[in-house]
Amino acid sequence: MRRAVCPGSFDPITNGHLDIIARASRLYDEVWVAVMINQSKKGLFEIDERIELIRDVTSEYGNVRVESFHGLLVDFCKQRDIPAIVKGLRAVSDFDYELQMAQMNIGLTGVETLFVPTNPTYSFLSSSLVKEVAAWGGDISHLVPAPVLTALNKRLRKD
Repeated sequence: MRRAVCPGSFDPITNGHLDIIARASRLYDEVWVAVMINQSKKGLFEIDERIELIRDVTSEYGNVRVESFHGLLVDFCKQRDIPAIVKGLRAVSDFDYELQMAQMNIGLTGVETLFVPTNPTYSFLSSSLVKEVAAWGGDISHLVPAPVLTALNKRLRKD
């Protein structure tokens, strides 16, 4: 079985994230979405809320599994026999950072990283930007799946 993981904080998941996950799900038999737990950072959504939203918006794919992780991503991969990490790249600045991570990961455990160029529609998109625009009342309906928009509006009291 061909397995891959799409890691991130997903606070919240955006249409850009969803595009990468959907594309990976067409290439692999099983795709894990690994939701990173960073205890030094307080997110807008709790980990369980993020997992629930991701499961909701990826349910149509059938081969996507969602779990949280704490620690090294390569350990998550080793525990689940996942040989590949799939990462979306928005810009050259993403590549500089992600290349270092990819080289470290393959050096630590032999886990490969595959870079997928982001759909140009989402090349500027980040969870941080979505949260900021939403907090100021901007229209983000075209940037996040409907369940995420509902959750953001509720969290930011903009129902």
